[in-house]
Amino acid sequence: MGAGVSSMFGLGGGGGDGDRSAAAAASVAGAAVGLGDLPELCAAQVLLRLDAPEICRLARLNHAFRGAAGADFVWEAKLPENYRYLVSFVEGGGGGERWRRRRPAGKKEIYARLARPVPFDGGLKEFWLEKSKGRVCMALSSKSLVITGVDDRRYWQHIPTAESRFHSVAYLQQIWWFEVVGEMDFCFPVGTYSIYFRVHLGKFYKRFGRRVCSTEHVHGWDKKPVRFQLSTSDGQHSLSQCSLGEPGSWVLYHAGDFVASKPDQTIKLKFSMAQIDCTHTKGGLCVDSVLIYPKGFQQEGMVRSQKCRC
Repeated sequence: MGAGVSSMFGLGGGGGDGDRSAAAAASVAGAAVGLGDLPELCAAQVLLRLDAPEICRLARLNHAFRGAAGADFVWEAKLPENYRYLVSFVEGGGGGERWRRRRPAGKKEIYARLARPVPFDGGLKEFWLEKSKGRVCMALSSKSLVITGVDDRRYWQHIPTAESRFHSVAYLQQIWWFEVVGEMDFCFPVGTYSIYFRVHLGKFYKRFGRRVCSTEHVHGWDKKPVRFQLSTSDGQHSLSQCSLGEPGSWVLYHAGDFVASKPDQTIKLKFSMAQIDCTHTKGGLCVDSVLIYPKGFQQEGMVRSQKCRC
């Protein structure tokens, strides 16, 4: 047996023409076998262990992976457990009628649609799946928030801008009582989520094609920290504070974390940021949106606030 193995790999010293022919045939046959010969079911088992972007890259490798990358069971494993609830927003929102008239969507198509922003509540809010892990992210525009004095142009004004996903931000010129409150009812997939307020110190604009930031009206934020609060309908609470800084940059200020444990049950969130010490005014602040991300998901300039001991 050892001699046969040796001759197959050309390691033997002797061997006749028949042995050499058999070895050559075996060598050719072995060279002809590759990933293209992998059964689709085996390729699908590989894809089940990868993230969505990796699946799409491997689909370009060969026919087996391309076929497996379209399998419903592969993509259903990547979708959140309550994806049917999420799809209902697509069906009921803008473009929903076109979606309903189409042929039944495969799971890959559903994943691709949910990975793009899905607007709801009149376009003031939207959610999407982050493409890597398929986790739910959400954004609420400043117009969906309750902002004290926002309708009084002496204090606030809405500024159109391409720097917001909602194309508009609320700009505070000056006020004594600063408070921004938001609420959200939603069935979140199981997991832990973080809430952030996206704000910017200073008024920005374009001059000769370049971004310019004016800090003329920025004042009062160094006197006392801003307080952030979060509460949920199932009894979770968070209270923290942080001083605002970094003029000229968008910053995400952490308002708290919450845990969603039942994907088929609506959880009601209430969150706020406030600086209501009326001994001084404060101003020069842009409020863009509130963002809800899976905990640990990193984005631009995140700042964690400090928990209050009170």
